[in-house]
Amino acid sequence: MGNTTERTPAADVKAAIAAERRELAAVLDGLSAEEWDAPTLCGGWRVREVAAHMTLGFRYSLARTAWELIRARGSLHRMTDRCARKDAAAHSTRELTAFLRDNADHPWKPPVGGIEAALGHDVIHGLDITVALGLGRRVPEERMRILLGAVDARTVTFFGADLSGIELRADDLDWSFGTGTPLSGAAQDLLLLAYGRRLPPGHLRGDLGDRFLMART
Repeated sequence: MGNTTERTPAADVKAAIAAERRELAAVLDGLSAEEWDAPTLCGGWRVREVAAHMTLGFRYSLARTAWELIRARGSLHRMTDRCARKDAAAHSTRELTAFLRDNADHPWKPPVGGIEAALGHDVIHGLDITVALGLGRRVPEERMRILLGAVDARTVTFFGADLSGIELRADDLDWSFGTGTPLSGAAQDLLLLAYGRRLPPGHLRGDLGDRFLMART
């Protein structure tokens, strides 16, 4: 089963966002100093940069965001990278965790994609941390179904994922996407592929799995 047109009620998505933020804050609370400085699935970002990025929307006004974008000469990627590095250095790990927990019900959402995109932002960046650290956290099924139902060709293109010639097949949920050589794994790992991530060894099964492995550091 691939994409579905059935929409989850907004109130349920908001509740899922709040729960995800609180649970991720609890994960961050339990990390060691070494883990905060460990690399994530976001290339070039440690856990602290990912946490800073996740909370930027709560801390920056629209005017400040616009100013930072102007300073980055209109490049959203350059802006988010600069702000994540700057804010990660400016705030303690305790503060970064509190920003996430205290804003569990904050209405922020990305410029495109609506409220489902806000959930995707939190889930994907949370997985950037937990998968890279090998923590084994599983995103609850109802949240996964909301996000899997929104995966389409535009998602893959926007995040620069190369899934040509591949059919993603979840082995823990009834979900598939694309056509071609089967590549299977947990739904949350396949969602990461659709969002342009590469994974540590052992997460994927299929002849083309090596195509999506993280570079060794």
